[in-house]
Amino acid sequence: MSDPVNDILVSLRDKVMGVTESTLATVDGLVVASDVSKTHPESMAAVAAATLSLGNRLADQGATGTLRTMSAQCSAGHVIVTAVGARALLAVVTDEGLDLAAFQREIPAVVTELGTILETDTSA
Repeated sequence: MSDPVNDILVSLRDKVMGVTESTLATVDGLVVASDVSKTHPESMAAVAAATLSLGNRLADQGATGTLRTMSAQCSAGHVIVTAVGARALLAVVTDEGLDLAAFQREIPAVVTELGTILETDTSA
């Protein structure tokens, strides 16, 4: 039986050129699911949770509304941390060939799908 969360993570990698890995985690840094080959998912979840927390403080200080995404543009790619509701996050690692337009087009649906699955799992 396939795991719908893992299927979403693999689909993101397949649909968006440049996406190489992703980790879904709770906002306190616990791994929910991952599609990784190089990174350590537990470490990524912990650092992404800290990044999201700092981003939320930054958004509060700037009075700019609810944080959606934090991004690090690096010499060989990106690490993008996206809030998935109030209790989860998605950390996506890309190479330098990231199709940013495709990523921005796909990520809202991915976040919605993951949020729906997580909400269903926690309300049961």
